[in-house]
Amino acid sequence: MLYVIMFILAYVIGSIPSGLIIGKLFYGIDIRDHGSGNLGATNTFRILGKKAGIAVTIADILKGTITVFFPAWFGLPVHPLLVGMFAVIGHTFPVFAKFRGGKAVATSAGVLLGYNFMLFVVLVAAFLLTLKVSKYVSLSSMTAGIFGLIYSLILQDWPLVIVVAALEVFVIYRHRENLKRIRNKTEPKVKWI
Repeated sequence: MLYVIMFILAYVIGSIPSGLIIGKLFYGIDIRDHGSGNLGATNTFRILGKKAGIAVTIADILKGTITVFFPAWFGLPVHPLLVGMFAVIGHTFPVFAKFRGGKAVATSAGVLLGYNFMLFVVLVAAFLLTLKVSKYVSLSSMTAGIFGLIYSLILQDWPLVIVVAALEVFVIYRHRENLKRIRNKTEPKVKWI
């Protein structure tokens, strides 16, 4: 029963719609009605600006990070990355927002932050470098995942390799429309970096 509670709690925490809460509470805006309609940090940056975007990014990262510590807190022999995956699922399909969530990037990064800090540093560095060059958030997110996978393979931490590979596939799947827009040169570029 304790296992079920832990996994449900991870999903519920992942389901907290940071973008929706900040948008409605501080701006009186439902960001699902604007821009891409996505609840994630990128759409928040575009619709509500830097402050809101940074707040949502941090909140979404922390949703993933905190769940990685659940097995230790609950005293259960479960791999922390498995619990973190439930937070990612919650973020993407949130029960509190009609199952319309973000694209799993920040919360996935948060899970990896809680598990391996240096991997998180690699992800952030790859993301920012790609963003500086390309100006595409979506491409930067996918590229960061590739670097994360390479780093995981170097570590030879096989549960981590499997989870990072699964997250990368999921992130690419969630960005399939962005990939089409990049190909057609209609994907919006960021102007704040």
